[in-house]
Amino acid sequence: MAGAEAEAAFRRVYGTLKAELLRDPSFNFNEDAIQWLDGMLDYNVLGGKLNRGLAVVESYKLLKGATEPSEEEVFHACILGWGIEWIQACFLLLDDIMDNSQTRRGKPCWYRLPKVGLIAINDGLVLRSQISWIFRRYFSGKSYYTDLLDLFNEVEFQTTSGELLDQITTNEGRKDPSKYNVHVYRHIVEYKTAYYSFYLPVACALLLFGESLDNYVQVKHILVEMGVYFQSQDDYLDCFGDPEVIGKIGTDIEDFKCSWLFVQALERSDERQKEVLLENYGKSDPACVANVKDLYNELDLQRVFSDYERESYENLISAIEAQPDEAIRAVLKSFLHKIYMRRK
Repeated sequence: MAGAEAEAAFRRVYGTLKAELLRDPSFNFNEDAIQWLDGMLDYNVLGGKLNRGLAVVESYKLLKGATEPSEEEVFHACILGWGIEWIQACFLLLDDIMDNSQTRRGKPCWYRLPKVGLIAINDGLVLRSQISWIFRRYFSGKSYYTDLLDLFNEVEFQTTSGELLDQITTNEGRKDPSKYNVHVYRHIVEYKTAYYSFYLPVACALLLFGESLDNYVQVKHILVEMGVYFQSQDDYLDCFGDPEVIGKIGTDIEDFKCSWLFVQALERSDERQKEVLLENYGKSDPACVANVKDLYNELDLQRVFSDYERESYENLISAIEAQPDEAIRAVLKSFLHKIYMRRK
């Protein structure tokens, strides 16, 4: 199935799941509640690139190899993919409130809508609870059902713990920039991004394929490393990417984020440069932002990132080639080739 066809089929499953949730017999929704849920789901679950969800379907097909998956298998892979899109929507909705963000995916954040406000907090909880409803509906009789629930619970714990660390580090970093370093940065992005964005889609595909996740610890490690590399790219593009290409104007400098560029700059700066960095970082003044970017250029961080990117790719390819299973190698390479040297 071609990419556009696969995405269209994936989107159709969303329609099925939403319709079932809106007529859930376990709760007698009135018409106002149904309209609210309908709009809330479309606003928050849709609108992204759907990469994480589609990765479940693609990974499952690669695991099947030359054997064509049945319609039911593809349908179940799509449901698992939407489970990831649902939890992503929950994370983003609540993250926007914590960060006091203005926009998400080119439109106002859900909580910014006049009719919504802090009702959005409950909407985030609703999104998370709907995942359990969906999985019970479709997978409760499957041998991997308990493992599936454990997987989502584990990744939710990891991601929310990473978000906690990010929030605390940003608050404390404003008072004491020494709180920001390469070790702390890696810890944040590993837990906040890598597990749910890279490991979770492949783990879902493996469970659907009938595999035990205990047998894929090294695969998990590779995917987490990929996720750390991916977030480092994101931080680089926030500063040096073309807004027309990446679809947003980066604000990591203004927001005093513990970004890859900032921790690299701290590590490489002499006392004069560090003083310039700390005087200007975390301020919305365009002149201050320009001073930070000038310092990044002075420290040649574009070259530093290029070296890091090449080294990361070589290490990941080496680890992938060491995997004994051809299908697993294909899955891992499909992830890596999508992100290597990306510019958006």
